[in-house]
Amino acid sequence: MTFKKRSNGVEVYQIKVTLEGIRPPIWRRVHVASDTTLAKFHMVLQHVMGWTNSHLHQFVIRGQYFAPRDVFSEFGGPKMGSETKTTLADVVSGPKSRMRYEYDMGDSWLHDIVVEKALSAEAGAQYPVCLAGARACPPEDCGGIGGYEELLEAVADPQHERHEELLEWVGGSFDAERFDLDVVNRRLNAFHRARAARA
Repeated sequence: MTFKKRSNGVEVYQIKVTLEGIRPPIWRRVHVASDTTLAKFHMVLQHVMGWTNSHLHQFVIRGQYFAPRDVFSEFGGPKMGSETKTTLADVVSGPKSRMRYEYDMGDSWLHDIVVEKALSAEAGAQYPVCLAGARACPPEDCGGIGGYEELLEAVADPQHERHEELLEWVGGSFDAERFDLDVVNRRLNAFHRARAARA
């Protein structure tokens, strides 16, 4: 599928990201410039969710796959679009546009991404910025949704057979309800500064 490039100026998208399959939901709301490439949006998602960019990822947008490089079509898989050459404006058709972001093909963390609205960029404002969110991101390599649910059960129950093992594995404690907006935006600010320094 080919997406038509938009000819208008840079907008700001208000986007809600929700990790699928977990209740209560783990979610983030962000403002991101429309000229952000999917490659950079991937890094925004890593920072706002709390992932560590340790695994492969892909976007699926209206049946088209986007990834850092096209490794799957060589083996008969779907043709991948270039996330470094594709911006959000190229693939967002308007409010309520959706896409799916998958991180870590082993644990298969699926994120539902919804463009809630498009706004005019504010003079002097810095993007991306996180507006709100809820709950901590699951630890890397915990085994997907099933492994994460077992981790929460084991950490909360001293009588669980894996309590000591998994408590030690997460570093002694894990608060599934913790979300710190200031920490998230400090990470985004550092990402913004690093991008500016390379420009």
